[in-house]
Amino acid sequence: MNVPLLDLKAQYATLKNEMLAAVSAVMDSQYFINGPAVKELEGLVAKYSDCKSAVGVSSGTDALLCALMTLGIGPGDEVISTPFTFFATAGCIARTGAKPVFVDIDPATFNINPALIEKAVTPKTKAIMPVHLFGQLADMDPIMAVANKHKLAVIEDAAQAIGATQKGKKAGSIGTAGCFSFFPSKNLGGLGDGGMIVTQDAELGEKLAVFRNHGSKPKYYHKWVGGNFRLDTIQAAGLIVKLKYLEQWSAKRRANAARYTELLAGESRVVTPKVLAGNVSIFNQYCIRVPKRNELQAFLKEQGIGTEVYYPVSMHEQECFKSLGHRKGDFPAAEKAEAEVLALPIYPELTDEQIVYVAGKVKEFVGKN
Repeated sequence: MNVPLLDLKAQYATLKNEMLAAVSAVMDSQYFINGPAVKELEGLVAKYSDCKSAVGVSSGTDALLCALMTLGIGPGDEVISTPFTFFATAGCIARTGAKPVFVDIDPATFNINPALIEKAVTPKTKAIMPVHLFGQLADMDPIMAVANKHKLAVIEDAAQAIGATQKGKKAGSIGTAGCFSFFPSKNLGGLGDGGMIVTQDAELGEKLAVFRNHGSKPKYYHKWVGGNFRLDTIQAAGLIVKLKYLEQWSAKRRANAARYTELLAGESRVVTPKVLAGNVSIFNQYCIRVPKRNELQAFLKEQGIGTEVYYPVSMHEQECFKSLGHRKGDFPAAEKAEAEVLALPIYPELTDEQIVYVAGKVKEFVGKN
């Protein structure tokens, strides 16, 4: 049986007519930059995320970068974040000239360990950037407590978590700003790169919109040095179509996750994802922890099963961050995770037969090893 890690064609087949009509309407208008669909999508995402403002940008990476720039973070500043994440998190901090300061993760959730954050705060700290990894919010109450105590901004890297909740609060709505990615593999995936920044601060939302357009308002008059971070109208049109289905897709991912967890129960060498009490995950990924992870991945590939390692090299071990002076062993929970984590197929269109097959092959491998 063939079970890919992700099958975007299966999703597209159900939306083809709607998507083509939406894209065709933009083509007919020839209004590709800041067209009406961008403003419409911003309104829809703001409402969906329980936020006052939403600003469409060119990617999830640019959402992080634009948020940092708009908040005035730059050379000499420090931003606390996690070493166990996609490169954009730390990369955007470094691109502003600020220093990424890493804090180890909670081994149960893979998210930043809030108990370790305050000891990393210095007079140079300007912000905390928690990552809601794999579709589950980081533990935000203690993070916000530290931020409020030290008057720090909180930028939620919610690239993998649109629609996820914690105690009823939506991802992106808790901190100073929240950043989403519409990369095609995300729960809400576009036709290419795209992203959005949400905030409860309407004034900040207006400033973010200026920064995403070269810091220009009115046109050709620049109070700030911004960037070209605009969301394409075609992307917005396609995302408007998909947003209508996001809740049911995320619910199907949760159902698929529950089925995997049920099937893998009792396998002591397979640790299935833990969702904290009060959290509702959207399962952008379903990541198990296993010994002999690389060997399992190779075995599953032989069985026609797609998997992915998120993430094989933590940020403190990356060559480009060598100047930060970290060594192997500095963040043991992150380093253990990078050696054990493996993502299984979790997309909404998976059949129960496929899930049973994947889980069966995982159990077959660990039973022999």
